[in-house]
Amino acid sequence: MSYKNTLITISEDSKVADAVVPALRNGKPTIASIEYEIIKNNPYKYTQEDVQFKTYLIKNQIEKENVDELREQFFSKPKACFRASPLVKNYGWGIHYDEFGKIAIFEVNSEKYNQLLNEDHITKLKGMRSKRK
Repeated sequence: MSYKNTLITISEDSKVADAVVPALRNGKPTIASIEYEIIKNNPYKYTQEDVQFKTYLIKNQIEKENVDELREQFFSKPKACFRASPLVKNYGWGIHYDEFGKIAIFEVNSEKYNQLLNEDHITKLKGMRSKRK
């Protein structure tokens, strides 16, 4: 499921006040660092599903053979939406879906993030909390 004209805001219990670029862990990319690189370098180019699948390929070092079949298998089980992304939960990035469902990320304190927050035609959804209340 992909959203349209929607902003996913940072989680209420996020520990950061400003956006942070996700770092590698032990020299290897994390889910957050891969998602960040894909979306930041390609604003409004990919859908949520595109990013999730590309992240899966990179994280698992899968070469791009039989991509259509792999993608079908990957999405045969439900995937969490980007409300659960570490970018909104832990790193201070908002995710905006345009009218075509293509996504871009914006720093929580940026002018664009605040502009999107104040636009009436954009649905706002909070990022999921890291911990239950």
